[in-house]
Amino acid sequence: MAISVQHVVVLLLTSLLIAITFFLFTSDNIRFPLPSLSSDYTPLPNSSNLGVSSDQTPQKMKMKLNASHDQEEEVVKWDLCKGAESVDYIPCLDNRDAIKQLKSRRHMEHRERHCPEPTPKCLVPLPDNYKPPVPWPKSRDMVWYNNVPHPKLVEYKKEQNWVKKEGEFLVFPGGGTQFKYGVTHYVEFIEKALPVIKWGKNIRVVLDVGCGVASFGGFLLDKDVITMSFAPKDEHEAQIQFALERGIPATLSVIGTQQLTFPANAFDLIHCARCRVHWDADGGKPLLELNRVLRPGGFFIWSATPVYRDNDRDSKIWTAMVSLTKSICWKVVAKTVDSSGIGLVIYQKPTSESCYKKRSTQEPPLCAKEEANASWYAPLRQCISKLPSRAVQKWPELWPKRLGSVKPQSVLVDSKTFKKDTEKWSEIVSDVYLERLAVNWSSVRNVMDMNAGFGGFAAALVNRPIWVMNVVPVDKPDTLSVVFDRGLIGVYHDWCESLNTYPRTYDLLHSSFYLGDVTQRCEIVQVVAEIDRVLRPGGYLVVQDTMETIKELESILGSLHWSTKIHQDRFLVGRKGFWRPIKPEL
Repeated sequence: MAISVQHVVVLLLTSLLIAITFFLFTSDNIRFPLPSLSSDYTPLPNSSNLGVSSDQTPQKMKMKLNASHDQEEEVVKWDLCKGAESVDYIPCLDNRDAIKQLKSRRHMEHRERHCPEPTPKCLVPLPDNYKPPVPWPKSRDMVWYNNVPHPKLVEYKKEQNWVKKEGEFLVFPGGGTQFKYGVTHYVEFIEKALPVIKWGKNIRVVLDVGCGVASFGGFLLDKDVITMSFAPKDEHEAQIQFALERGIPATLSVIGTQQLTFPANAFDLIHCARCRVHWDADGGKPLLELNRVLRPGGFFIWSATPVYRDNDRDSKIWTAMVSLTKSICWKVVAKTVDSSGIGLVIYQKPTSESCYKKRSTQEPPLCAKEEANASWYAPLRQCISKLPSRAVQKWPELWPKRLGSVKPQSVLVDSKTFKKDTEKWSEIVSDVYLERLAVNWSSVRNVMDMNAGFGGFAAALVNRPIWVMNVVPVDKPDTLSVVFDRGLIGVYHDWCESLNTYPRTYDLLHSSFYLGDVTQRCEIVQVVAEIDRVLRPGGYLVVQDTMETIKELESILGSLHWSTKIHQDRFLVGRKGFWRPIKPEL
């Protein structure tokens, strides 16, 4: 009897061992060594802890793309982007062939988007000696020089305290062209000039035009103000890259011939400190574009030499500005000069069209009604954007109450749908994203929601030291106005093209039931290549989608040597490593 029992035990143990071995070799949930499901710290997935070598890994990987399991696997080859500037490659802004063919550069056409076709699928190289970014909030004041090795701005703006190089770091003292006594003094100057401006209360969402290294927006973060800082990719080398490396919201854009990728009536306040925009150019189109995106009753702060100097050049600009602002019914609510000799003027946009009708001449005329997603590749218009109805244009509630409220009679969302969406995202973020997924949230600062909807994902994260760029795809319902009304920021974008941002500028990208849809319009490999370009090494892609889409993404991310983990057959977490394809020998 004892012998029989012993045989049974051996047989059971052998069967168990065979079953475990079979599971390990057939499970397709685990492609590389993975972090635990807790939110505790997990090692950065560099080439060593992924079990691959950057100089030995084959560049061709087998994967299944848009194919059923009985079809043959395709071979995908990843190549490095080529060229001297490939480390900072932005496909739609660095299309040299298209820029060379431009008939004019008078209106900054060469700084606008010119996307190559087909969309590139190459991978941007890493800068030499790249390191994980300095953590927030220390990064606001200093970043690793080798991560953004651009010395030109250090020399060019050394007298204005924009940025300094100190050893291994770039240091940001908080200076600026108009911030002679620092950004703190400058913001206090604005508060004294117009006390009705209450940062983080009635003023929550700000646009900073020609932002430099975004010290203005960075300072306002402590006042519960979220600032969309923007500037073009120009001779002020890498200023937006510096801002994003610091952990400050920023994007590449220019007021040239096309509308900004924001909805109408979005910003509470717009700021320009020597931003080098000729507001009266081309019949006043640049200022009319600011009028479009400024909320009714919102403020425009202009700090520039024409405000406080009286030489011939500045006087002519000021005279033109007086005429233009009067023609669009902007009211001067403050004009002053401070102890540093710097001056500013503050305008306020009207809340009623009665002034427009009383003008002696109807120039510029009122525009026709804007369409949904109208500002994507739309030309600037020489007309005044119509004001929304009184009920819709009502100023949002004071922050933070506005985050959870929707405007009465909103045509975009009713209060019941809005509340349900907010509650859904609060539950998913708190119960799943923050607790169960393999994401080290303490390393996350810059976040992008690829399909933001009403901004529920961002709203659920608002109490963490994180900011979210809410992207509303142009092929989805236009909900971006709701995002801004909540006190959040975002842009329109087409994910079949590249973003207006530098490589390695975001810590986490999020997508909810979108990446499966985008494959109807372009190749998913192109979108993943763009995600890889935008994410920092060690950054995360968090996807909620169908298992069909998740499996396809898992295969592509595996070819990039990312670590991946699937949770509840619904969520995918991918983590980017340091792997890059082998550089071809010259």
